[in-house]
Amino acid sequence: MSKRYIGGLISAFNNLKVANAPTIGAVSGAVNAKACVAFTAPSCVGGGAITSYTAVSNPGFKTGTGTTSPVQVTCLTNGTAYTFTVSANNAYGPSAFSAASSSVTPVVAGTVGIFALGSNSCAIASTTRNKYTFSGCVNGSATSATTASQNGAAVGNSLFGVFALGCINTAAGSATRDKYTYSGCVVSSATSASTASQFGAAVGNSTVGIFALGFNCSSGRLSTRNKYTYACNTNNTAAASSTPAFEQSAAGNSTIGIFALGNTGSRSTTRNKYTYSGDTNATAAAASVASASGAAVGTSLIGIFSLGVNVCGVKLTTRNKFTYACCTSTSATSASVGSLYQSATGNSTVGIIAAGTVSPNSPSTTRCKYTYSGCVNSSATAASAASSNGSAASNGTCGVNV
Repeated sequence: MSKRYIGGLISAFNNLKVANAPTIGAVSGAVNAKACVAFTAPSCVGGGAITSYTAVSNPGFKTGTGTTSPVQVTCLTNGTAYTFTVSANNAYGPSAFSAASSSVTPVVAGTVGIFALGSNSCAIASTTRNKYTFSGCVNGSATSATTASQNGAAVGNSLFGVFALGCINTAAGSATRDKYTYSGCVVSSATSASTASQFGAAVGNSTVGIFALGFNCSSGRLSTRNKYTYACNTNNTAAASSTPAFEQSAAGNSTIGIFALGNTGSRSTTRNKYTYSGDTNATAAAASVASASGAAVGTSLIGIFSLGVNVCGVKLTTRNKFTYACCTSTSATSASVGSLYQSATGNSTVGIIAAGTVSPNSPSTTRCKYTYSGCVNSSATAASAASSNGSAASNGTCGVNV
């Protein structure tokens, strides 16, 4: 037998030892010219262990490699729609490519919002969710919102905010959204807000926050926003808030939060920043405590939940941090449960929804996690539906919150 023939047999045999193709999953984090491509490893690894995975974009053939899911692909072009395929690599070569992912379009961080619109009046629960990119309402030197509101919510990073302004009076919903950069209201050692408020909201990272203060009751709706850094009020073993409150919100990442406590029976300036060491559940599909006016913070998988009240008027210190194992839909355009006062967290494509109440007096443990396939508008300056008690999530970074 010739060496050429033997070599041909060996080559054919080696090709049989490559792994099977991975199963494509969702693409997330499509911001700032990059995207994270999820996949499921093949059950058959061929003749040897898989050493890496390669994700490839179409168009452009940009690649990313990694040893586990997801794999990040960089050097993409913001505003261009991409699909991705993934192959598995072992000592015998690359596998066939997976099927193509759904299309995603990377955007600049701070421009994309998923909005949980709350109720469209003071008592009507809503399942509406809107995801769109802001092309207007940008102000590079703002220190306050352009429209006064109550029950407002905010999302962004330490500089940029997309604000869901809630209602502009006690009965009418608002579709207004404002996106701008703060140039003032910065304090490097603050331990509380500069203005007392209730129904307050917060956004930022583990140290820097932009706060939408809701309303202060005696003065009515507020346009005040505060951006500052916390120097104290830090607890690295906390499993609950240090102060009971309702209507509150939270900001941070999956472990560290800056909390706007809303109201403790009267308006409050208290903010708490701490790390959670307990209340972790890796398979949760619902909150451990029913609540109204709840808020949520985390990444697309892990949340720290500020539960508001468990019935009208009963304030809670409970916080729950857990990972969602179910309640996932890859084609959702609305929440699975209508609710009031709800909040949302996630990235530009995946949301964990804290459903609040399903009626004014019915607290809920429902949380829904799903990927949005519709309701995308690349030039929106307002929500598609007016709402009150609304909240907003996502600028494409971790720690997105109300």
